[in-house]
Amino acid sequence: MKKRSAIDTAASALPLEVRSGQSVELLKELHILTREGKLNQDSRRKLKQVYHLFQFIDKLLKDLPASDSGPTLADHGAGKSYLGFIIYDLFFKALNKGTIYGIETRSELVASSQALAQRLGFARMQFLNLSVAESAHSDALPAQIDVVTALHACDTATDDAIAFGLQKKARCMVLVPCCQAELARALNQNKALNLQRTPLAELWRHPLHTREVGSQLTNVLRCLYLESQGYQVTVTELVGWEHSMKNELILAKYTGQKKRASGERLQALLQEFGVEALMSARYPLVLGTAAR
Repeated sequence: MKKRSAIDTAASALPLEVRSGQSVELLKELHILTREGKLNQDSRRKLKQVYHLFQFIDKLLKDLPASDSGPTLADHGAGKSYLGFIIYDLFFKALNKGTIYGIETRSELVASSQALAQRLGFARMQFLNLSVAESAHSDALPAQIDVVTALHACDTATDDAIAFGLQKKARCMVLVPCCQAELARALNQNKALNLQRTPLAELWRHPLHTREVGSQLTNVLRCLYLESQGYQVTVTELVGWEHSMKNELILAKYTGQKKRASGERLQALLQEFGVEALMSARYPLVLGTAAR
């Protein structure tokens, strides 16, 4: 009977969650797998979340028009670049073309990601020590980006990622918002006036409700904004609520059909909730007609 090689034995011992062809070295470097090739409960949850998100991104990448240079993807608030590395490993590596840009403000994480990409031979991954807002004006990125991702980009960083996507004429955006506080602060500032003006203000009279309503309204406005700029928007769960409370996944795919009604509803909601001041800062292109 033929003896199994050490590599075969190691591969067969991997947890069932690990996909065929996945770089075991990468998963160990990301501390998803232990040095013995095992998964703990926290890592299993993290891997499930990243794989689930990859399923959506994989489809978007496959639907992109073919090009000689391959697809481009900008991952905002990349952190340790779990998402970027997994996408590269499962899609870009075999494609042999295309580039992933990891954008992160913490220089030590950028340096460690660069070193890891070099060790793994992931040559078409670049890591930039920039904020989301700064990246929109950086010469280190091309003028057009196919896919923009922002996984748990805090508060207004998600809005900056949307603004980046619009400027870069992104074909798709994949957003998992986190810690939406800006609009909640605006609701809180005008609370007394709005309680006199409309019974709807009861929805955010209590501080806990202010935070929850602010979070929900922020994402609704983002979806309307994207629709007004020519994107088809789908909102779904990232993973089950038992895994993460930051669970809303916004998928936007450019169609070129700008919905005027969405822009008008966005404006109406800002007025109804008494936060019109956010209009110029967050939604400057509503009802715009500039050509793509």
